[in-house]
Amino acid sequence: MTPLLDVRHLSKHYGRQIGCADVSFDLWPGEVLGIVGESGSGKSTLLNCLAGHLAPDQGEVIFDTRAEGPKDTLTMSEPERRMLSRTDWAFVHQHARDGLRMGVSAGGNVGERLMAVGARNYGSIRSQAIDWLGRVEIGETRVDDRPTTFSGGMQQRLQIARNLVTGPRLVFMDEPTGGLDVSVQARLLDLVRGLVRDMGLSAIVVTHDIAVVRLLADRLMVMKDGHVVETGLTDQVLDDPQHAYTQLLVSSVLQV
Repeated sequence: MTPLLDVRHLSKHYGRQIGCADVSFDLWPGEVLGIVGESGSGKSTLLNCLAGHLAPDQGEVIFDTRAEGPKDTLTMSEPERRMLSRTDWAFVHQHARDGLRMGVSAGGNVGERLMAVGARNYGSIRSQAIDWLGRVEIGETRVDDRPTTFSGGMQQRLQIARNLVTGPRLVFMDEPTGGLDVSVQARLLDLVRGLVRDMGLSAIVVTHDIAVVRLLADRLMVMKDGHVVETGLTDQVLDDPQHAYTQLLVSSVLQV
C-alpha cells in the first residue's frame, strides 16, 4: 500500500531561527494525524510547508496523485499545485474569514470551489451548495446570506463546506476550533469527526488543544522548537508519554 503523503527531511529556517527541522513521516489513506505543541513549536510552519503556502529550505512532500501516482509537490509547476489545492487538497484556516469570501453569499462560497474545477450548470451548483450547507448544519434559508451575518461557529462550518464540496482526499486544518466557545467547539469537532469518517478523508490537524487530537487523530506528533520529539498512536502518546516535554503538555491539561 502506498502512503497518501510521504514527507522526507522537511526543514524551514527563518534566519537563525528554526521553523521546522528534518521532519519525516508518512500519512496513510483515511488516517488523521494530529500535530501538537505550544506556540512557537513549529507546527504551523510545518503545516504551511506541507500545504504549499511556505517554501521549505529542503525536503520532499510526495503526494500520491490520482493520475500520475507519487509526485513531489515541491517540484510541481504552479498550475499543477493550484489544481491540486482545488481538488484533492483542502485547507481549513483557524480564522474562517481567511478561508471565505466575506462579500459573497454562503451558497456562492461553496459554489465557487465547484466552478474552480469546471462546474458550470447553475442549478446543479446551487443544489450541491444547499446540500453541503445542510451537511454542515446550515439551513437552506441561509444560502443567499453573506458570511458576515453568521456566527463564528457558522463561518467555520461554512468554510468546511467550501473545502469539502469537491471531495478532497487530504485536508489540512490549522487550529480548526481556535477562538470558538467550548460548546461550539464540541459541536464542530463532532461534525468534523463525522465528515472525516463518512468521506474516508485523510487529515493533518495542527492544534495546541490536546482534547482536539484526542477526539480526531489516529496518530500524534509532538513538536518542540521545530523538532518532532515524540510520535505514536494518539492514545498511546497521551496515556503514556515518553518524552519529558510531552509529559509536561499532558500533565498541564490534567491540572486544568
